[in-house]
Amino acid sequence: MDQQIINLYGEYTHRPLSRQEFLNRLTKMLGSTAAAMAILPMIEVNAAQAGTVPEDDLFTERISYPGFNGQMQAYVARPKAEAKYPAVIVIHENRGLNAHIEDVTRRAANAGYLAIAPNALSSLGGTPANEDEARQLFQQLKAEDSLQNFIKVFDYLPGRKDCNGNIGCVGFCWGGSMANKLAVNVPLLKAAVAFYGAQPDAADVPKIKAAIQLHYGGLDERINAGIPAYEAALKKAGTRYELYIYEGANHAFHNDTAPTRYNEAAAKLAWQRTLDFYKKYLS
Repeated sequence: MDQQIINLYGEYTHRPLSRQEFLNRLTKMLGSTAAAMAILPMIEVNAAQAGTVPEDDLFTERISYPGFNGQMQAYVARPKAEAKYPAVIVIHENRGLNAHIEDVTRRAANAGYLAIAPNALSSLGGTPANEDEARQLFQQLKAEDSLQNFIKVFDYLPGRKDCNGNIGCVGFCWGGSMANKLAVNVPLLKAAVAFYGAQPDAADVPKIKAAIQLHYGGLDERINAGIPAYEAALKKAGTRYELYIYEGANHAFHNDTAPTRYNEAAAKLAWQRTLDFYKKYLS
């Protein structure tokens, strides 16, 4: 796939462009409407590809907890055995809590964690089926409100009988940025993993108490521009951190429902590194 097409799709999903403007530019790039329509299914996220981890072997439930501006909805998964587990907060992209993120939540549960995926769009009625509508709803969220809604999960988790009090998080894209913000704002957090997420202000880095693991696609120029300042601040503050750049990988390389950007080798390596990181800091 031509990198220019992938970059255009990234611009569409993150600026965002209107769908009509995106299609117009794609048509101009490819030379015809027919060519644009033919390539579109290869670019766009296909939720039907999600669901690689079945629920059958896990305990799952949908819960709510008090948020900053109303009840927060969340999907929970853990091993079936009743026990106290370290918790992992799974933070979605700018599409809301969808089938793919629920699948990632089950992957964490399969690895032995109490995994909880809050829905940032809870106060706006939840995640709509239409992806464009979901992204538009994100424009209505206030950044500070969203941060507080995710901070509130740290009040909820200790009250669960299946949580041992050790809490980590993992976020992707919008969620990667949120993972970095939680690291800055929640001293209780023990381990934060951010996949291609916007970096916090360097001035806030000394507030971080958690161990940090960062994953970036080598082709993700927009997000990667913030790496040098973040890494310099992490080093200066003496923060425990790991930083990985996957050459040849795009933004969203971990999302296996995004056919043009998914990079299987990078995704599997990054996820294994994530689990190894949790074993070190959440056990």
